Amino acid sequence: MLLMRCPLLLLLLPLSSRPQKLPTRDEELFQMQIGDKAFFHDSSVIPDGAEISSYLFRDTPKRYFFVVEEDNTPLAVTVTPCDAPLEWKLSVQELPQEASGEGSGEPEPLEQQKQQITNEEGTELFSYKGNDVEYFVSSSSPSGLYQLDLLSTEKDTHFKVYATTTPESDQPYPELPYDPRIDVTSLGRTTVTLAWKPSPTASLLKQPIQYCIVINKEHNFKSLCAVEAKLSSDDAFMIAPKPGLDFSPFDFAHFGFPSDTNSGKERNFLKPSSKFGRQTSSKPRVDLHKVCIGNKNIFTVSDLKPDTQYYFDMFAVNTNTNTSTAYIGTFARTKEEAKQKTVELKDGKVTDVFIKRKGAKFLRFAPVSSHQKVIFSIHSCLDAVQVQVRRDGKLLLFQNVEGVRQFQLRGKPKAKYLIRLKGSKKGASMLKVLATTRPNKQSFPSLPEDTRVKVFDKLRTCSSVTVAWLGTQERNKFCIYKREVDDSYNEEQKKREQNQCLGPDMRKKSEKVLCKYFHSQNIQKAVTTETIRGLQPGKSYLLDVYVIGHGGHSVKYQSKLVKMRKFC
Repeated sequence: MLLMRCPLLLLLLPLSSRPQKLPTRDEELFQMQIGDKAFFHDSSVIPDGAEISSYLFRDTPKRYFFVVEEDNTPLAVTVTPCDAPLEWKLSVQELPQEASGEGSGEPEPLEQQKQQITNEEGTELFSYKGNDVEYFVSSSSPSGLYQLDLLSTEKDTHFKVYATTTPESDQPYPELPYDPRIDVTSLGRTTVTLAWKPSPTASLLKQPIQYCIVINKEHNFKSLCAVEAKLSSDDAFMIAPKPGLDFSPFDFAHFGFPSDTNSGKERNFLKPSSKFGRQTSSKPRVDLHKVCIGNKNIFTVSDLKPDTQYYFDMFAVNTNTNTSTAYIGTFARTKEEAKQKTVELKDGKVTDVFIKRKGAKFLRFAPVSSHQKVIFSIHSCLDAVQVQVRRDGKLLLFQNVEGVRQFQLRGKPKAKYLIRLKGSKKGASMLKVLATTRPNKQSFPSLPEDTRVKVFDKLRTCSSVTVAWLGTQERNKFCIYKREVDDSYNEEQKKREQNQCLGPDMRKKSEKVLCKYFHSQNIQKAVTTETIRGLQPGKSYLLDVYVIGHGGHSVKYQSKLVKMRKFC
């Protein structure tokens, strides 16, 4: 049964499909069309406030129409790409005029309306290209015929669209807590325990929310839609374990791996056992697994492979609407086997290191040839870590490292270096470590001692801000990004959300301001400025500057929070 809560109507009209009926502004005919189930099915008519799922063939555009019948109507449109980037555009044009018919009130023929719609170009309101979940939100939209065009140029793909004229009251997607990160609370050789704060949609609004965890070895996912597109249709879900079982090995055949009798073979994720109502299949599984665990906010993943990096994503799912919201994903490397006490560093190669809260990790670097000096570059993604470096047992370095630091030590023939990294007391630590005897082969960009971004307050206006930052004598690429934040956003939130190791490839393309190359042979003059325009009066923005080295590794300067002037 369809509920029409507002005069917003969506119609899915593939450009290549046969003619479809469009609702006119005649209310009687409009209601008749909505009540016609055949019409609803054929033209994919959806009422205001419902999420639709659909499919795009590569290089074949698809188009939606929806009508906003009254001026000053709030409007929100959300497009969720699944397994491929999308190009989409939202535009508006005036509603087709009703035929006068000498006062008869008869609507125009439907085919004539369609001709008007498809032949006229509307005013573009918004466009986007990428694989992020992107939004168009307006507090006051004009009446008109809105057109949403979507295209996938990469491959055939799924996507989702949600539109509403009551965004303030709808809250279609589960709300994230103030700290949307997933914490790694315990780390073993074959287990990882995750914890997260509950969604306010469940704790405050008492709506039915369940949490789904996704584990894989490749990367984090931006949406549950992307996960489900990766999984095959017949094994996308599994039943949640019974209470108490998730802290011991799951009651199915080695989650992720076969039994020890097969240990010599390549190990891939397996399907749940028949005890969970599923039969194992002979077809290969993707190296990805999803499990929905109800409303618990702590969970232990078992039977993982030692010394292996895994990526963990958490999605809050409203079981009434089947809409979902992604927490900030994390990654962790399981502990090594007992016999492996240290991680071997390779010359010139960046190594990812995970350290649990108050834990420690040992790294070993043994250059294969004689060397005059050795350089250690350490990038602490979150909080400060303690670093010790010993050469053949002699202590050479003992320092706390926050952000990016580089240490140059004198070399010695056939020397071996042992690096001890001690994690923070506040929480788990993630680092990137590079050791090399070849200074010209570094992947990390050079950084100035001061990585702050300065805002010139006297040049701050209602719509623009001028910023400056220091560079070095090495020519590097710098990229500036901006993100609008709420007025309540503060330094504590900024610190809590920041992962210094996440590069600009994780940012929305709409947040990018510009990229430029810069350096100066005179280190005293290695400073550059840029003016960021097109900002909104009275709004707050978080500004980020990334420096990208020759090896492609990026480092983020300290984020800068700036509030635009309200009156100019």
